[in-house]
Amino acid sequence: MRNYKSLIVLDRFRGWFEKAGVDYTVMRHILQVKLMMDARRVPSFLNKRKKAGAQQETKESNNFLSSLWIYAIFGAFSTPFILLGDNYIFQMSLLFGIFMFMTLTALISDFSSVLLDIRDRNILGTKPISRKTISMAKTMHIFIYMVFLTGAIGLLPLVVGLVRHGVLFFVVFLLTLILMDLLVVVLTALLYLAVLKFFDGEKLKDMINYVQIGLTVGITLGYQVLIRLFDIVEFNVTFQPKWWQIFIPPIWFGAPFEVFLHGSRDSLYIVFTLLALLIPIAAILIYVKLMPSLERNLQKLADPGKRGGKGRGKWKERISAMLPVGPQEKAFFRFTWTMIGHEREFKLKVYPSLGFSLIFPFIFLFTQINQMGFQALRGTKLYLFIYFCALLVPTVVMMLRYSGKYKAAWIYEATPIAEPSAFHRGAILAALLRLVLPVYLLECVLFVFLFGAAIIPDLIVFALSIMFYTVLSFAGLSKVLPFSMPFEAAQQSEGMKMIPLMMLLGVLALIHLGATFIPYGVYIYLVLLLIINWITWSKLFSSAVKREVSA
Repeated sequence: MRNYKSLIVLDRFRGWFEKAGVDYTVMRHILQVKLMMDARRVPSFLNKRKKAGAQQETKESNNFLSSLWIYAIFGAFSTPFILLGDNYIFQMSLLFGIFMFMTLTALISDFSSVLLDIRDRNILGTKPISRKTISMAKTMHIFIYMVFLTGAIGLLPLVVGLVRHGVLFFVVFLLTLILMDLLVVVLTALLYLAVLKFFDGEKLKDMINYVQIGLTVGITLGYQVLIRLFDIVEFNVTFQPKWWQIFIPPIWFGAPFEVFLHGSRDSLYIVFTLLALLIPIAAILIYVKLMPSLERNLQKLADPGKRGGKGRGKWKERISAMLPVGPQEKAFFRFTWTMIGHEREFKLKVYPSLGFSLIFPFIFLFTQINQMGFQALRGTKLYLFIYFCALLVPTVVMMLRYSGKYKAAWIYEATPIAEPSAFHRGAILAALLRLVLPVYLLECVLFVFLFGAAIIPDLIVFALSIMFYTVLSFAGLSKVLPFSMPFEAAQQSEGMKMIPLMMLLGVLALIHLGATFIPYGVYIYLVLLLIINWITWSKLFSSAVKREVSA
């Protein structure tokens, strides 16, 4: 079995793990197996539609590691902050704000399912292994990948910082990055532990999803608050430390640069520096004590709980009966509605996108509201920022193909349905109504409050644009039957198609903007979208599936 370099580095901390009551040898073996299984995921997993005679290469590759270059690009975009000068509290606080935003987002969307995984209990739970060891192995598994992710983001800034500001800057930067990773992983785990402690059954699973949305909204708003701590006048940045800034972690990690490089003895800077050092260490110590409780409470996730299925079933049936589609689409609408409600891992990966979609339109309104006030918004075209809430549509369409029960996809072959597009049309309708519609309605209520009832026709146009955009997203992605692939195959090149799809959403917003300058243009555009949606929803699904099958 391969001896991974990350484990060799981890060996240097063996004594610390053993003092914490962890069986290091067993934990290392568990990690070794987990890393080996990660590396054996084939990038083209379950892709059966290959041309005749094509050979698939089965070399070991880790999809997450091979995608780190994307994070490195984001790190390169943040590098100019280091070159702005030596106003470290400004530069490094913003830099750590970006880093914390990206790492928390990745942790919530990609690694929550690992942290909350209960499948290990079937194998490890029957062996004489302490819960503390199992939980620590799980945490270190996530932490190793978080280090890789942070390394990808921070590599270029670290090198530029070494050249621009010297060795001491590099050392402080590296140490604060490690402390930041500890804080992000442990605090997220402790938050999940609190939810696991006070809830059980189906309510627990729902609460975890709400926590994800809350975390996503919280870190997004927190970053906006961070930016507004600094007054920028003619490129001169001023910052006044206040006691309440102890609740903004990026400030903690920016303060050590002022203390160690500028020799600042401001009492608040020293407090922030101590928080950056002591809070992550205290968090990891508390987590070590509570690890057995976390592993014990994770068993609650295996409890199906009470769903109150009668009420939910009636809603599903009523909505299905009202849809202007055939009986085949209605059958798969009900199937997908049920799957979305039951698939915990699907929720863990999709619900963070709901949080972003809720908050993104308002992020771009904050600056305008500060400058103009609420009353001045009416009569402007700023309501078109609502298009940002449709960013979740490609993610939802793509994630519909994944399931923890993907092996049951043989049922599609046994189903007497000649038209494969019925699968997709029914599934996407269910996803739109169950996931996208609540976000849309909430945004509409808030935007009508801000901009007035005059924008209601524009909101109807936006709804029709979402429907059209959904079909375009489906056409732009590979056609895979709903819930027929494992989640392990999710980190693939398919995600790169999201960028042009997001640009396409911008094009739809610009067309809408252009229609507002034409007399009755919004109403003309509304009628055109009705016709376009009728054509695309009835024709494009079938033709797209046929092209994919023939390819």
